[in-house]
Amino acid sequence: MTSRTAAAWEAGPNLPATHRVSGLVYSDQTIFEEEKQHLFGKTWQLACHESEIPEVFDFRTFEVAGQPLVVSRGANGTIRTFVNACSHRGAKIVNDPSGNAKRFTCFYHHWSYDTEGACIDIPREDGYAPTGLKKEDCGLREVRTESKLGLVFVNLDDDAESLESYFGDALKPFEPVMGTGELEVFHFNRSILESNWKSWIETNLDIYHEVMHVTLRKTQVSAGAMKDRNFDLHKNGHAGIGGVKAKYGGYKGWGERDVASTLPGLDPNDLRVFEIFPNSTIIARGTVIRIDTIMPISPGRAVLECRGLGLKGDSDADRMMRIEHHNAYWGPFGRNVPEDAFAAEMCGVSFRTGAAKHQNIARDEDGHGQDDGILRNFYEEWSRRMGRPASNPVNRSEAS
Repeated sequence: MTSRTAAAWEAGPNLPATHRVSGLVYSDQTIFEEEKQHLFGKTWQLACHESEIPEVFDFRTFEVAGQPLVVSRGANGTIRTFVNACSHRGAKIVNDPSGNAKRFTCFYHHWSYDTEGACIDIPREDGYAPTGLKKEDCGLREVRTESKLGLVFVNLDDDAESLESYFGDALKPFEPVMGTGELEVFHFNRSILESNWKSWIETNLDIYHEVMHVTLRKTQVSAGAMKDRNFDLHKNGHAGIGGVKAKYGGYKGWGERDVASTLPGLDPNDLRVFEIFPNSTIIARGTVIRIDTIMPISPGRAVLECRGLGLKGDSDADRMMRIEHHNAYWGPFGRNVPEDAFAAEMCGVSFRTGAAKHQNIARDEDGHGQDDGILRNFYEEWSRRMGRPASNPVNRSEAS
């Protein structure tokens, strides 16, 4: 008998705790609230790429751990981030997704702030004289902001380690790609997924799921030896995947990519993946880069932001080539991203309803091929920060 009883299904295969993940991490409301506090509230989060706020006074709005934020380039070019809430009555100040503004003025009572976060105008300020309230005591709450390789990161925790320490040398494989030529965002897409945020991260880290995509079966699985693929695991849960190759001519209607059009440090057939713990991923193919950021809304819902990057100063022909290469795989109507979204949402159905009790991350190919070690690295860090083992999150003692 190969099917299982309810008890056997509940118990799952006999695997080490490190090789299994409880379905509760995708569906439990208490765990979700603690993720916002311990993961998103204390790690460096991607805000944007510097090219999205290229000019003085450019800004973008976004959220981290449910907190509305605004990132802005000030008069001297310094990039700062603030909690997007007025210090008077707490109203959200900036409602546009992006723009250019020398000051941020709250619609409610017209209190105004400059791009350094100082309160610069309070209408009829003398009315506060009896209580001693002054503008200098009413600045915006600034959020730590640092940049690396053109990426702007924020951290809600004033006491967190520096961005440089957080990454260590983990991003070195991307330094030739993102640190040599000046890059810019040419594509931005935001969508809502009916799944837990981690299910999307798993689609980026799980190389075994190449078998799901027709394009990858034809262009990637047999393009290079499995033993030549390598996984680099780093502190703080970061991880990289290198040595993966593609033969784009293997898919009908596509052609091989020209070496003259590649990004710095890459060859036409390269694929490199880097996971920024907990919720961003950089994926570089020979001619274009994609950056994903997934932000939870609820245990079973998340917002996904995808960016496509190319070289600033591209000729019209090169830019069109990068757009075509990006969209063929990764655009909203590409061959991969919609399938990945479907996979995440189908996992969402099972974990949300309790039909699935766990998943296994038990592939072990000694750090090569389609090894699940990169997923185990992610959940080891998740367990450490959450104080709960991902295999049995109701038992905190196992996480220490």
